[in-house]
Amino acid sequence: MTPEVEYQGPKRGADRAVLLAHGAGADMHARALTVVADALSAAKIPSLRFQYPYRAAGRKAPDRPPVLAAATREAAAELARLAKLPPERLVLGGRSMGGRYCSLVAADEADPVPCLGLLLLGYPLHPAGKPEKLRIEHFPRMTMPVAFVSGTRDSLAGKPALERQARRVRGPVTFHWLDTADHGFRPLKASGQTIDDVLADVAAFAVSWIRGLPG
Repeated sequence: MTPEVEYQGPKRGADRAVLLAHGAGADMHARALTVVADALSAAKIPSLRFQYPYRAAGRKAPDRPPVLAAATREAAAELARLAKLPPERLVLGGRSMGGRYCSLVAADEADPVPCLGLLLLGYPLHPAGKPEKLRIEHFPRMTMPVAFVSGTRDSLAGKPALERQARRVRGPVTFHWLDTADHGFRPLKASGQTIDDVLADVAAFAVSWIRGLPG
């Protein structure tokens, strides 16, 4: 397991727990993740945040895909151990790249990680400036409930494109759109909302959706 992890919430008695993986340009202390983790903890739902190896080593460039996938699997196993839950009781997810790798390991063709659902906060449908390079090859293997939480101004996943491509997902899909927010969940000033307002909305939705998953 990567050396830096943070587990929040009860250590026994919960019937579900949540993995929160960070995005490529952030780390486990990213505000979007800590706000969600705090809200889950208040709702008595355990969560685990962790550093991918490149961040733990102080590097800025993300690890190669096999390393990211392996670290995501290890973090999920660590959460199951700490929460004393079987893997199928875990919700896997996180911000951007982290959420994407949770979806990749959960929908792996050879060795899928079982989970209760996927919470994808700002799913990066394509790389920056490359809308033709869609990251959807695994969508048909996503048979679990999936929540996409995205800003309506997300340059890595426009609303029409994400809604269209999400039809490939075979599990039940829920969208939670953040009005005028960009990929970093920052809203336009004209919206009258601050980023704190948006993150509070994200956290409230996450708690509600996770609570509503089959018990």
